[in-house]
Amino acid sequence: MDSSLILSNILNPPVLFFFIGMIAVFLKSDLEIPHPLPKLFSLYLLFAIGFKGGHEIHESGINSEIAITLLAAVIMAAVVPIYAFFILKIKLDAYNAAAIAASYGSISAVTFVTASSFLEQQVPPIEYGGHMVAALALMESPAIIVGLILVRLFTQDNKADREDSKGSFSWSEVLREAFLNGSVFLLLGSLLVGIVTSEQGWERLEGFTGEIFYGMLTFFLLDMGLVAARRIGDLIKSGSFVIGFSILMPVFNALVGIFIARAIGISQGNALLFAVLCSSASYIAVPAAIRMTVPEANPSLYISMALALTFPFNIIIGIPIYLAIINRIWG
Repeated sequence: MDSSLILSNILNPPVLFFFIGMIAVFLKSDLEIPHPLPKLFSLYLLFAIGFKGGHEIHESGINSEIAITLLAAVIMAAVVPIYAFFILKIKLDAYNAAAIAASYGSISAVTFVTASSFLEQQVPPIEYGGHMVAALALMESPAIIVGLILVRLFTQDNKADREDSKGSFSWSEVLREAFLNGSVFLLLGSLLVGIVTSEQGWERLEGFTGEIFYGMLTFFLLDMGLVAARRIGDLIKSGSFVIGFSILMPVFNALVGIFIARAIGISQGNALLFAVLCSSASYIAVPAAIRMTVPEANPSLYISMALALTFPFNIIIGIPIYLAIINRIWG
């Protein structure tokens, strides 16, 4: 394994600022990002990566490789929650197992953005396709829907009690949350604007979506470091099983993603992003849907696992390891 990849990733400024955020919490510093700003950083990153992806799709067009990649992404988003659920059921109840499984079937947009910036900073830069942004958007919703189906299938004994006490289960609300939540909507909207406005739109917004992108990513990861460090206590209390799952499941999913990427013949850059999408876990969109539809699940489990361990593991160690494996396999 090429340790220089891991070192170059760790010495990447956004990743270093993630460490600074964590260290600030451990040392009880009063460092804090004012509350409205992290949301702005998140919206900006989704907008920028979506718009850039749309521009690149316009430049390259749609072909059979792109269609197969997007189909593979949707299948992985639907399949991962199923086998993750049955693994989690060994130790957890169906509500928590389904909530965590949905999180790990979905994606982390910031992990994807970090991986794309990692590719761009290689020497020479490793190219990737804008259609991977479409894969990012498509993978968020299926995992939520599959997770909720698992809840319905494996909690039949409590179904009547739940509906009496909390109101009837509304699939229209579930689907609305899955497909129209803010992150997916902005990402898809930016992607479409990038496609429609083509080169003219890119020239007008290139400075905004390109030159300040890494500064925004750095501030966002600084805030993520603060948040992740505060969640570590909850994760430690949860026990070794969920801690092990938080590391081993992303690695397994990444390896599956790499195998699929090799089988469908996509490039190394796209393979890394596909592996990262398969290995990451949602700590924004899925928790929002799960809190509304599965209140029995414990947020300190599914949020802490995704944010306090899987997210740091992927952006610090996982991304360079996955690329090293891809480089070796692709030759």
